Amino acid sequence: MSEAVSTGLLDRAIRRITEVWREMASSVSGEVDETLEAQMRACLAGRGGEVSARNRAAKLAQTYLTQDEAGRKEFLRTLAGFDSDPGAVAAAYAKVQAATDPAERATAKAALRRALEPPRLKLLTQFTSIPDGRKFLVDLRGSLLKVRGADKLLSALDADLRGLLAAWFDIGFLELQRIDWNSPAALLEKLVDYEAVHAIRSWRDLKNRLDSDRRCYAFFHPRMPGEPLIFVEVALVKGLAGSVQDLLDEKAPVQDPYQADTAIFYSISNCQSGLAGISFGNFLIKRVVEELSAEFRNLKTFATLSPIPGFRRWLDPLLASDEPGLLSDEESASLVSAFPAKTGCLGLAGIIGKRHWWRDSALRKTAEPVLIRLGARYLMVEANGKRAKDPVAHFHLSNGARVERLNMAGDTSDKGAKESATLMVNYLYDPGKIEDWHEDYAGEGKRNASTAVRKLARGWN
Repeated sequence: MSEAVSTGLLDRAIRRITEVWREMASSVSGEVDETLEAQMRACLAGRGGEVSARNRAAKLAQTYLTQDEAGRKEFLRTLAGFDSDPGAVAAAYAKVQAATDPAERATAKAALRRALEPPRLKLLTQFTSIPDGRKFLVDLRGSLLKVRGADKLLSALDADLRGLLAAWFDIGFLELQRIDWNSPAALLEKLVDYEAVHAIRSWRDLKNRLDSDRRCYAFFHPRMPGEPLIFVEVALVKGLAGSVQDLLDEKAPVQDPYQADTAIFYSISNCQSGLAGISFGNFLIKRVVEELSAEFRNLKTFATLSPIPGFRRWLDPLLASDEPGLLSDEESASLVSAFPAKTGCLGLAGIIGKRHWWRDSALRKTAEPVLIRLGARYLMVEANGKRAKDPVAHFHLSNGARVERLNMAGDTSDKGAKESATLMVNYLYDPGKIEDWHEDYAGEGKRNASTAVRKLARGWN
């Protein structure tokens, strides 16, 4: 469903945008040489006033959209080539060095900053004057990130574009909106398309996620109406949820949200690849906690039910190499007894490599405590520098959450089994401690956790 929706949305959007831009560009058609560089120079020259400038920008954007993959990369490299003038920069820097008093030096530094500003920044900014121009730039950066690689020229263009987008999409400009079943159909289609954690399989599935005991909130930018930047799906339940399949069960009875005591954030999806590296998720969760607290006074607990996408990527090589000390002697003996193998590590690898192994009560009884302990070690100890090795753990710990509980068979989908041996984790957001826990992690790399999780992870260095 998602692929079909994605293709349809893209086709309709491109047709609508290119038609508008084609009409605008027609007034400057044939005015200049059709080479990319000439079009860009015409935009920079700004002849004919504001309307002409907008039309030239529309023509340039239309040129980009009509290119194939190779043509778009050439477009980006041509755009990146509009860099600062080395001679002007050197002359401005010399004046800074020659300045003899603070006032003269301040003036010289201001001139140096202007000299350093590349013309491509002006070109990028001109696109914001055309319809859907800001969305065009977001998508342009999405394409740039795919082809950038080690190309230093394209990396410089990306740095400029990222800086512009970070300023334009500052959290102060964003609007929080609730999405429900009565939202425009086009927006609901985008929700299906952008869902990145638990795929929406059908309209019935979507309706279930937007029912009265569910909430969905998204950030929007006023210059990109109808285009969510990031959204979060929330279930209003009693107690911590431990299974995403249970949360998404379309046959489960709808609960009274005013009887719920817990809000479970079970899916957070970034919608615009061109805004990678510009974080909204931490602000989104905090804003939604505020919204839900105001609407439902009965809510006492705010937590996630989150995947552990890097768990098996970390664990599998250790099992394959029979990592010394990974398992206790008791764990190894139990695993070899349940799944005949030369070692406990190979036994555990054999168990989690078996399809639907968790349905076998004997295998699950043996493997569950071992996987829960190893999951706690992975989340609480394994690191890239000071940050947690798992990207989702890093995200939530950075936002001021703590590791609350690990859940076996939390995600029994093929993806869940492949990535995390079905484990999921609850991260707890305590409104009164979010800032302290954020500072612990951001400053010292300290990972806060419940007593039970700390006990599981204890003893690993």
